[in-house]
Amino acid sequence: MSHTLVVLISGEGTNLQALIDAQCSEFAAKIVQVISNRQKAGGLKRAEQAGIPTAYHNLVKYKREYPEEQEARDQYDKDLAHIILKTRPSLVVCAGWMHILAPTFLKPLDEAGIPVINLHPALPGQFNGKDAIKRAYEAYQEGRIAKTGIMIHYVIEEVDEGEPLLVREIELRSRESLEDLEQRIHQVEWRAIVEGVNLALERLKEKQSS
Repeated sequence: MSHTLVVLISGEGTNLQALIDAQCSEFAAKIVQVISNRQKAGGLKRAEQAGIPTAYHNLVKYKREYPEEQEARDQYDKDLAHIILKTRPSLVVCAGWMHILAPTFLKPLDEAGIPVINLHPALPGQFNGKDAIKRAYEAYQEGRIAKTGIMIHYVIEEVDEGEPLLVREIELRSRESLEDLEQRIHQVEWRAIVEGVNLALERLKEKQSS
């Protein structure tokens, strides 16, 4: 098995679990590290149960060390890149990672030839940034949209504006609660993140062989 993954998480890790269940069977890659920016993220336990090394990398101590918030974030991201470059994975996957990645992270990985992809619960250009599902739900209630979706995209400096690898549309339903919509979207995400990793690895293989 030639390809390896590092997965970034912040929460319960249901998308991470989809990747854990699929590794070695649905894509030819192994998850070699899971990194969380939240110490109590449920995804850390999922990784540990699967025998995957974990790391906790939190922004709080950087905010204490650096008076300017942007300086703290830049140094945090620089150190995060350093942690990942020690492992030198084929691909970095943001799976519920709730932190905007700065150029101090993206540039070193790009120079090392390591792509970064992200799962975002909205269609391209529709609801970039946080609370995308809630914003789509509210827009539907107001009659502004009829569908939402999810995408797997390459991560660039502009939030959720990188090239989409995969897009899945999801019809919105009348009298559906926000919680029910969230559950439907998550079920699509679990399949899509595996397909997105496959597509990214295929592109990487083509690039390396050209």
